[in-house]
Amino acid sequence: MSNVIQFGQPCAALTNATRIVSLPEVFTMRSGDTLDNVQIAYETWGTLSPQKDNVILVLTGLSPSAHAASSPQDPTPGWWEFMIGPGQAIDTERYYVICVNSLGSCFGSTGPASKNPKTGEPYRLNFPDLSVEDIANAARLALRELEITRLHTIVGASLGGMSALAYAIQHPDDVNNIIAISTATHATPFAIAIRSLQRELIRKDPDWDNGNYDFCQPPTEGVRMARKAGLISYRSPDEWRHRFGRSKIEKSKRSNQTFGHEFEIESYLEHNAAKFVSTFDPNCYLYLSRAMDWFDVAEHGGSVKAGLSKIKAKRVLVIGVETDFLFPLWQQQELASTLNELGVKACLESLPSIQGHDAFLVDEDRFIPVVHNFFN
Repeated sequence: MSNVIQFGQPCAALTNATRIVSLPEVFTMRSGDTLDNVQIAYETWGTLSPQKDNVILVLTGLSPSAHAASSPQDPTPGWWEFMIGPGQAIDTERYYVICVNSLGSCFGSTGPASKNPKTGEPYRLNFPDLSVEDIANAARLALRELEITRLHTIVGASLGGMSALAYAIQHPDDVNNIIAISTATHATPFAIAIRSLQRELIRKDPDWDNGNYDFCQPPTEGVRMARKAGLISYRSPDEWRHRFGRSKIEKSKRSNQTFGHEFEIESYLEHNAAKFVSTFDPNCYLYLSRAMDWFDVAEHGGSVKAGLSKIKAKRVLVIGVETDFLFPLWQQQELASTLNELGVKACLESLPSIQGHDAFLVDEDRFIPVVHNFFN
């Protein structure tokens, strides 16, 4: 079903609910390079209306698959389980919800870990330069193959929010409404610095081998360290303080290594980084991470305002989190205020979550009401 290489505990392991759509033509990237036989993975919930006017497209962050919520085909919880479903804020009794796995990822969509149909070998670093615009365009073409041409709402958080903006800017007539969560028109220098460090940690791992690693022996140490750096930036210092304080690991559970882990926060980072290593392809991580750094709405007209002026959405909900320092609140304020200046009805919701950038994944009590109110 998928053209993704299997390695170790593969990130390519698709759920029973995941489907694949093949793009019918050669896909032209923003760089001018092309891809043949592009496949895009997706999952759906709800029922498409006869008029096909109830479609909500969910675009993901860097690491999730298309499995955003459980379904009869796959009852395992999705990464946004509390948000999508019957009677939920994104109500699948009213809407037909589609979540697309990003081009360049490794959960069924074509990416660096996929086989190049021209060579029969994995693309690896021969995969073309990837942009957020490419992710948006591939998602749109996948929807066209499903005979869907208009979106009731496009929803995206983090990288997914950037992809949603790119979609609405490039194809303004396709989008009625937008929900942009913890995202921005461009990355800050701080965010670029963090992701640059993550990519370097992967590339410095000897097992990376300039992208030519054995899929059964990927650069696990580099990915592990990169994930730790990411986790530190995804959550807030306030959460770490309230959640862990200075709690230490029981002495009986510590390793005997000199300078080994002593604090609970260290154990938490290690546990989550170890899980990630077995679920995501390193080269895919490099490409998607860099795409976030490259994205800049100003490139679509000469300024952020000129780029956003292309959006024709009727309503835009912008959600930011006060403790998010990866996509700080001033970026969501700038996005909402600029859209309002342009005549687009944009509402900013500033949430006092202590979970930082990852709050949209865990703070149900604050995120559910604002999304629910938008649709009602």
